[in-house]
Amino acid sequence: MDCTRRFPRRSSSSRTERLPRIVVVGAGFSGHTAAKGLLRRLRGRARITVIDQQDHFLYLPLLPEVAVGTLEPRRIAVPLADSLRGADIRLGSVDQIDIDERSIAWVDPDGGRGQVQYDRLVLAAGSTHKLLPIPGVAEYAHGFRSLPEAIYLRDHLVRQVELASASMDPAEQRARLTFVTVGAGYTGTEVAAQGATLTSLLAESRPTLRNIPVRWLLLDLAPRVLPELDQALSRTATRVLRQRGVEIHTEQSLTEAMPGKVRLSTGEEVAAHTLIWCVGVRPDPLVAELGLPTDKGRLIVGPDLGVPGHPEIIACGDAAAVPDHTRGGAPTAMTAQHATRQGRLAARNIAASFGYGRSSTYRHHDLGFVVELGGADAAANPLGVPLSGFPAAIITRSYHLLSMPGNRLRVATDWVLDATVGRQATQFGIVRGEHVPLEATRPAPPNENADPVTNPAQPSKRSIRRCDSSSHETPRKPDSSGPVEGVPRLRFLRGRRAVQAGRP
Repeated sequence: MDCTRRFPRRSSSSRTERLPRIVVVGAGFSGHTAAKGLLRRLRGRARITVIDQQDHFLYLPLLPEVAVGTLEPRRIAVPLADSLRGADIRLGSVDQIDIDERSIAWVDPDGGRGQVQYDRLVLAAGSTHKLLPIPGVAEYAHGFRSLPEAIYLRDHLVRQVELASASMDPAEQRARLTFVTVGAGYTGTEVAAQGATLTSLLAESRPTLRNIPVRWLLLDLAPRVLPELDQALSRTATRVLRQRGVEIHTEQSLTEAMPGKVRLSTGEEVAAHTLIWCVGVRPDPLVAELGLPTDKGRLIVGPDLGVPGHPEIIACGDAAAVPDHTRGGAPTAMTAQHATRQGRLAARNIAASFGYGRSSTYRHHDLGFVVELGGADAAANPLGVPLSGFPAAIITRSYHLLSMPGNRLRVATDWVLDATVGRQATQFGIVRGEHVPLEATRPAPPNENADPVTNPAQPSKRSIRRCDSSSHETPRKPDSSGPVEGVPRLRFLRGRRAVQAGRP
């Protein structure tokens, strides 16, 4: 960072001077951590503006526990007004960034528009669902990246058991009690493990289903579960999944999703009313639309998180291809652990660019991973020590409590209640399928991972504009009373906008 401008001192003679404005786009792990670090380091010497579609920070690692009813939805949603006191919170969806003019515009939930100038910009836009061009996935799969999706999925699981219990057709009962999860990474493994426990408990409480097996399938093209993690964690997760009756289909995937059934890559057709899409994520399209060099959709940055040629712009988290020197300079993985640490570094380097503190570069030191499998089961390797069972569960939940920026007592209370009095099996239909469709306007290409580093064809382009376009909406999905229910996506607004390049 080569900027030398310093913040004005807060004194009685300078309070009316214009304070530098730092805008943070996105309030996920990296954006929230960056904003919190800036507030702590600058202490009123700059105006911190945070723009996000939601008014809360969502702690994604505990989303599967919301889907199975262990935690109430608001437990993992920490209000930004509480966790980022002193910041200007702007609720809206960014649809225009003008790099030359250093301005950002957004649309609020009521359709109103807002605009602000920035002296520094932190791009932490996050990620969205990674779709592959598989027929029927957009229409019949359930995404899992947001609270509405988790709430909808929980209702859906309960509803399938209830509909199976009411049916007199054994074939329909088996189909409704068959759940297919695609993707055996963090999310897919945790959803399958905890979902299998919930649906088995629900089926056991209904006499008409006691002779009908509950079937969960976990599919992945990788050779093992949790392919990105240590072998010991993979073995622990595999053992727990099989104990809970989950069928693990490695080196397999889908070739088509249809009403009431799916076709596997082996040619087998499985009758099922539930298809959960946990294949992975890709960077938010907003990043690629800036006209700056990207690597597989992620903004190219230096080890200090700065964008080459634009020292006023910092990018971090899933939006940035941050070089990891511990892996030969390859971009860091799109994980919460990296995002949090990069957000902390972004705050430090921005403050240093104005003369407060010293800048640094990103270096990742792996402290281990944790995988929550529900109940007294988990997999963890803190500091490289492999753990499983109850000790791993204690480590995993302690880590989550320490990592959350709020609501710790509420989360701990829900865990105690779930362990002592159990959970309620009810579905309210608050979130319907058509309200949370899986984004399908721009699926990822089959060879996305092989895409080379791309540079903009028109380097003079410095602004992007995005607007709602009904012609790009996902088709309306069948109602929940039909053979296959509607499908969710990551966010309510983003992804339904066409892009128009050029200056406004």
